[in-house]
Amino acid sequence: MEQIHMILLILSTIVLNSTAAPIWEDEDLEYDGEFGEYFEGDMVLTKFQREAISEATDADSRNGLRNLAKRWPNRTVVYHIEEDIFDEEQVQKIEDALADIANNSCLAFRRRENDDEHAVLIQGKSSGCFSSVGFSIPDDEGEVRQVLNLAKGCFRHGTVVHEMLHTLGFYHMQSTYDRDDFVTIVWENIKPGLEHNFAKYSNDTVTDFGVPYDYGSVMHYPAKAFSVNGNKTIIPTQENVTIGQRQGLSESDILKLNKMYCEDPDDKELILIEKNGDKVTVIDK
Repeated sequence: MEQIHMILLILSTIVLNSTAAPIWEDEDLEYDGEFGEYFEGDMVLTKFQREAISEATDADSRNGLRNLAKRWPNRTVVYHIEEDIFDEEQVQKIEDALADIANNSCLAFRRRENDDEHAVLIQGKSSGCFSSVGFSIPDDEGEVRQVLNLAKGCFRHGTVVHEMLHTLGFYHMQSTYDRDDFVTIVWENIKPGLEHNFAKYSNDTVTDFGVPYDYGSVMHYPAKAFSVNGNKTIIPTQENVTIGQRQGLSESDILKLNKMYCEDPDDKELILIEKNGDKVTVIDK
């Protein structure tokens, strides 16, 4: 009887291995939610944003939203978490990501109150990880719906931070104007029909605030993003670097975030607030 059980076990293992997905399909499963049907996989753009990007030329473009109207007013993000959808641990991961951004910038996050006209809705109703880009102002009919969606597989700390940076107005790192100096896009490895997700911005829609290209940015695609065959779609020109980390903010992410939201337009200095007290530290640009 033991021999029969052993034979059945071996046969079942063979069947499982023969029908399993190729190894390459499993390597980046943690990122799957970011590569959905939205613009560049996880960005919900307004009609204006899409038009601005599609009209890009080869002049100049960077990776933080230029349009000041799309920045959150008063350096404060108002949010509402649909807590009946998330469990306690997931809600804590969301709060931890918001705290990480707040502790590294002058930005504040607060929950929606009854008299708030606008808030980003943090939900998990749909599949995938995606977010609106920047502060969403009312459309012609006066309606505003700004969402940040986190499905079951979106709860790595860096993934939540990544989506919230979209909400704050950031685009993807590898789309910046000078990316060809730092990465090579392997077009033949991209799933047919999805090449547009690797467009290079070249107008004034976005800016990098003068911060150099950052392989370690939490906003960078991983090496096999949208791969059709498991081979790399993005190869760094510099050796021994890793792209696509989702652990959290890089130093450059923090610098750009502060330049975008915390810079005083009058004296061109950065104002960083220490969140554990009332002390304000001013740092030269």
